[in-house]
Amino acid sequence: MQQLRYPAKPRPGDRVAVLSPSAGLPALFPEVYALGLRRLRDELGLEPVEYPSTRVMGASPADRARDLTAAFADPSITAVLATVGGDDQITVVPHLDDEVLRANPKPFFGYSDNTNLLNHLFGLGLVGYHGGSVLVHLGRGGASHPVSMDSLRAALFGSDWYELTPPAEWTDEPGDWRDPGYIHTAPTMFPAEGWRWSGPARVVQGALWGGNLEILSWLLAAGRVGPNPAYAGCVLAIETSEELPPDTEVYRILRNMGERGLLAGFPAVLVGRAKAWEHTRPLPATEKRAYAQAQRAAVCRALAEYAPDAVVVFDLDIGHTDPQQILPYGGTVRVDAVERRIAVRY
Repeated sequence: MQQLRYPAKPRPGDRVAVLSPSAGLPALFPEVYALGLRRLRDELGLEPVEYPSTRVMGASPADRARDLTAAFADPSITAVLATVGGDDQITVVPHLDDEVLRANPKPFFGYSDNTNLLNHLFGLGLVGYHGGSVLVHLGRGGASHPVSMDSLRAALFGSDWYELTPPAEWTDEPGDWRDPGYIHTAPTMFPAEGWRWSGPARVVQGALWGGNLEILSWLLAAGRVGPNPAYAGCVLAIETSEELPPDTEVYRILRNMGERGLLAGFPAVLVGRAKAWEHTRPLPATEKRAYAQAQRAAVCRALAEYAPDAVVVFDLDIGHTDPQQILPYGGTVRVDAVERRIAVRY
C-alpha cells in the first residue's frame, strides 16, 4: 500500500479552523459550543476560526464542502477540527476540491460521521486524526477529561510515538446538552476493566484504517472504499455509535467485508468500547453489559470466519465513549500482543 503523508502540525498560538462538515449542532447548543471554543483557546492555546456553515443547521453539502476546501487552502490555518458528527457527510465529500486538499495538507480531527472525510483523505494519501470533537470532548460538562486532552494535545502538537493506555474510568452516559446545568456537571464515570485481547501473541505494525462501523458500511455501499490491496496489512479500527446498532447488524457488516475479501487483509483489529446507553435509550446496567458482550461476540464470530489469525483488542476508548483517545488515520500503529501494548505515531 502507499505510504501516507503526515501533515505539518500546529503550534500553540496558531489559527485552526472549526467546521461542521456534518451536523451544524453549534446552532442548537451555543453554550456547549462556546465552552469547547474556550477550552480550545485556554487549554490548548489555539485560536479557533469559524466558517460560514459552522453554526448552520441544514447547510447544503456544497456549502460545507466549500468551507472545508477554504480551510485547507488558507495558509494561516494549521489544523481543521470538526465540531461534531452527523449522518450525511457522505453527500459533502463529492463537492471537495481534491487538488486543494493534496496541495495544502492539514491535520483534520473528527470521528463518527467524519469517517467519510478521514477515509477520503486516506485515499488522497494524507493522514487524518480519528477523534477530538469540539462539542463532545472540548465541550464536556464539568471539566475536560485529562485522558482525552493528553491524547488530543499529543496528536495536535506532536509527531512522535504515543502509547495508548487503558484509562481507570469511563462512561457512555454523557450529560444532556439541553440541561441548563450541563456546563457545570461532570458525567457519571464507571471503573474500567482494561482491554480484552484475543488472537496470536505477535507484534503487528501497519497503517491504521477504519472508523465508525456504520459509516464504513455506507462507504462500501456507495463505492467509496478502494480495492482490497489498498488496505492489505493495515490495522483495522472500528467503533459503533450512539444509535446502538444490534449485534446482528455488526456481524453482518463485518461478514459483508469478509465476503468482499477485505477482512482477511487486516493482521490486527482494534475495537472501540461499545456505547450501550443513550438519552433516548437509557439501558440499565445489566442490559448494558449484555449489549457489550453481544457486540464483542459478533465481532469475534465474523473474525473467526474471515480473519482467524488477526490479533484483536477490545474495549479501547477510541469512539463514542468518554474519555477518548486519538488514532492517526492512515498513520502508523503498533499492536504488541506479546507485551499487550499499543502505540501510535502521531
